[in-house]
Amino acid sequence: MSNESDAADAGAVDGASRPDGEAQAGNEEHVGHEPAVAPGGFELGTDGPKVILAGLDGSDSSWRAIAYAAGLARRQGALLAVAYVQPILGAATALAGAAVEETTQEIADELLAALREAEQRMREVWRVQWRFLTMRGDPYTGLAKLADELRADAVVVGVSEQAGHKVIGSVAVRLVKAGRWPVTVVP
Repeated sequence: MSNESDAADAGAVDGASRPDGEAQAGNEEHVGHEPAVAPGGFELGTDGPKVILAGLDGSDSSWRAIAYAAGLARRQGALLAVAYVQPILGAATALAGAAVEETTQEIADELLAALREAEQRMREVWRVQWRFLTMRGDPYTGLAKLADELRADAVVVGVSEQAGHKVIGSVAVRLVKAGRWPVTVVP
């Protein structure tokens, strides 16, 4: 190869060649530049998500979010963490105390049974490694805490089906605004 060709190729590799084949000024010095450095907390050597957290509250949109997250987890070979945050009800219902706590635990048990049933039906189609997690508290706070503890690479939730959330903000909106994880909101 001639030196002329080498110079034109070097300019083309840099993506900075002019139509006449000469490199543009300012692109000649590449020898002493600093190597790219990953931002703090970034995990080197990972290829795709390892943990996908999906919120489940029993609503149709949350079941669609679980199905979507399961597909992502299957394709990526990631763990699917399904979380139900048992709501803490207001002071008016606090008088019911144990009955309310028992009811929210029954809901968690029913959701887990439904997940197991769905897994059995779909076992031949796809296999996904999954965990069911439940805790008591505010749904946003609970999901955020679990996402941090699990070091979730993504969070998937269903769109809120409650009218009041358009005014005060849904769990999905609050998760997106937190800006700590990629959040997918499934309709």
